[in-house]
Amino acid sequence: MGGVEGVASYLESIEEGKEVNAFLDLNPRALEEARLAEGKLAGLAIAVKSNISVKGLRAACASFTLENYVAGYDATVVERIRKEGGVVVGMTNMDEFACGSSGETSAFGPTQNPAAPGRIPGGSSSGSAAAVAASLCDAALGSDTGGSIRNPASHCGIVGIKPTYGLVPRYGLIDLAMSLDQIGPMARDVHTAALLLEVIAGPNPKECTTLKVEPPEYSRLLSRKIDGCRIGYAREFEEFTDPRITSVIKKSLDRLERMGAEVVPVTLPNLGKGLSTYYLTVFVEFFSATRKFDGRRYGRKIEEVCGREVLRRILLGRYISQKEYSGKYYKKALQFRSLIKRELLGALEGVDVIAGPTVPKLPHRLGESMDPMAMYGYDVLTVPTNLAGIPAGVIKAGEVDGIPVGLQVQGEPLGEQKILNVLYALEDGGC
Repeated sequence: MGGVEGVASYLESIEEGKEVNAFLDLNPRALEEARLAEGKLAGLAIAVKSNISVKGLRAACASFTLENYVAGYDATVVERIRKEGGVVVGMTNMDEFACGSSGETSAFGPTQNPAAPGRIPGGSSSGSAAAVAASLCDAALGSDTGGSIRNPASHCGIVGIKPTYGLVPRYGLIDLAMSLDQIGPMARDVHTAALLLEVIAGPNPKECTTLKVEPPEYSRLLSRKIDGCRIGYAREFEEFTDPRITSVIKKSLDRLERMGAEVVPVTLPNLGKGLSTYYLTVFVEFFSATRKFDGRRYGRKIEEVCGREVLRRILLGRYISQKEYSGKYYKKALQFRSLIKRELLGALEGVDVIAGPTVPKLPHRLGESMDPMAMYGYDVLTVPTNLAGIPAGVIKAGEVDGIPVGLQVQGEPLGEQKILNVLYALEDGGC
C-alpha cells in the first residue's frame, strides 16, 4: 500500500484502532506529504518511535518529563526517509525512555499486542511493533539497546532488524545508552525491512560513531538461495529458554537444512553473563544521559515525574557511578563486555550466522505483576548482540498456543545481507 490513498487508509485505521494504543501523536501534514512523495519509499507510511526526533511532532519518550517537548529538527534517519518519499504518519508509544521489555511502562498507558490479545507486545519499541502488526502503517522505526526492536518483533510476529553499531546514524535519537543504542526498521515482510534499512543506513559526517561505509542495496540483493550457508546453533540457548519455544526454533532450523543450509554447533559459555554486564552498563550510561533533563531548558525534572523503572535505573546508575564503586561494578562490566564480544565474534568465525530463539519465554499477560529481575530476564538472549556491536534480525518462526515466537539470526559486523537472506528464505511459503 502507498500513496495518498494508502496513507489516508492507514490514518483511518489508526483512528479506529485506538485501543491498541500504538500511537502517541499523528502527523497533521501526512496527506500533504504523501501527495508530494517521490523516491524508493514513495508514499509508504512510516511510524517513528517517540524517542526519535521528527520536526514539529512530540518526542516525548512516553514520559511526563518530555510530555510537551516538540522536536525542532528531524533526526538523520527521518531526513533520509523523507528524501526517499516515506511519509511519517506519527509517533509511537514505547516503554518510558526505552526503559522496559514489555511496553507497559509508558506514562500514557500500555500498548496492546495485536498478535496475542491480552499479552504484552514486548518493549521498548512496543508501539512501533504493534502498529506494524495491526497494519496501521507499512513499516516503523524502533531503537534497540538490548533487544528493544527484536523482543517486540518476536512477540508481535513481525520482522525486526538491529543493525551493526554505527551503520545507522543516531543523530536525533534520545539516548538510553549511547554505546549500545541503534535505530532499525520493523516491517511485516523482509523486503520492506531491507528497503527501509538501506535508506536509513550510511555514514553521517556530523557523528563520530557512524561507520564510514556505504551500505549495499539490501532489498535488491535479497536471495532465498542459502545452499551451503553454515548456521550456528548454541546449546546454551536451551538453558534459558522455554522448551516449547525451543521446539518451534528447531523446526525452523530443520526447514533451513531442507533448503540446503548446514546447522552446526557453536559454544557461547558466557551467554548468561551478558545480562548483568548489559544492565550495569545501561544504568551508568542512562544516569549520565538523563542529567540534561533538569527542568531548566525544557521539560520537567525527570526524577520528579518519571515512573518507577526509570527512577530505579537512575538511582542505580548514580550509585554505580560513584568513584568508590566504579571499579567494582562498571569497569568489571566493561571487561566482561570485551569477553562476550570476543566470544560471539569467535563463534561467528566458523559460520555465516548464528540462529536461535529471540526471547526465552512467552509474553506475560498485560498488568501481571512481575519482579524487575524476572522482567530483565526477557533480554538474556538479545543483549549479547548489542554488547558485541553486531547485527541481528528476527522473523516469526511459528506459534505456541497462538502466541508468535521469533527466530533471531545474528551475524558478523556489517553482515546484514546474510541475515536478511536467511530471514527471506524462511519467509518463502510462510514460517
